[in-house]
Amino acid sequence: MSLIPVPRPKRHAAWFAILFLLLVPALALAHGDKERPEKTGILLAFFGTSVPDAEAALKSLETKVKAAYPKYDVRRAYSSNIIRNKLAESGQKVDSPITALAKMMDDGFTKVAVLTTLFIPGEEYNGLARTVAAFDGLPKGFDKIGLSEPLMSDPADMPAVAAAFLKTLPAERKPGDAVVFMGHGTHHQGNIFYPGLQFYFSKLDPAVFVGTVEGTPSLDDVVAELKKRSIKKVYLAPLMAVAGDHAQNDMAGDEPDSWKSVLAKDGIASTPVLKGMAGQDPVADIYLKHLAQTLDHLK
Repeated sequence: MSLIPVPRPKRHAAWFAILFLLLVPALALAHGDKERPEKTGILLAFFGTSVPDAEAALKSLETKVKAAYPKYDVRRAYSSNIIRNKLAESGQKVDSPITALAKMMDDGFTKVAVLTTLFIPGEEYNGLARTVAAFDGLPKGFDKIGLSEPLMSDPADMPAVAAAFLKTLPAERKPGDAVVFMGHGTHHQGNIFYPGLQFYFSKLDPAVFVGTVEGTPSLDDVVAELKKRSIKKVYLAPLMAVAGDHAQNDMAGDEPDSWKSVLAKDGIASTPVLKGMAGQDPVADIYLKHLAQTLDHLK
């Protein structure tokens, strides 16, 4: 049933208009719609790790972020369901990006910058981007939210990224010693950044190679190049944010199919370097640059 407005004398119209204007601010306060104070936060959206030693790289980056932005609340999340569940079995609770962002929304944050440590714009990054986009424009949610770019996403930045990786090489490396970086790789088109990185390595340091676990270049590609150049000694290093399971087992493990074992079968001695890139200053500087760009976009 609709309500029919009761006619009022025209001489009262001006009075009701004035009364309405006086009541609007009070009504807004009564309904909790007053403007919220600005509150900016940072969410470190890591893929995650269940390897205690590898977690140190993430902690190092987190410490740098907190030092760079002491006035902002910095929180963390792990996007990997497998890693979160594994940690939960040992009593360690780490939020997913969805849960972390929901908590930040409930805690009254108005602006949130999400920093990813992913290397390429692949499936994992796209999933994170969809999560961030889902929080954009929610009623009584964030005023603004932004996601940083992956480490390798802009071809124009590749020379600087390649140079940063080269600055992490072992200090004890001698002339002629090769370095093989292990990346994760993917069948997603974002994998193109790995051969792109190899192009810049070839220009800056021809004895540095990139291989991937699931994409291209593959380990077979790398071994073929090493044999072609008669290289007999290499350093193995993870091209990943942390030196986690892939680095400790697939790269440096004693299993017959580990990279160290495969190289040994071909007469190539290898020295694993178990340091995650998130903990390396030259690479952390790029992450901080991406975070600064994301925060600028929130202004």
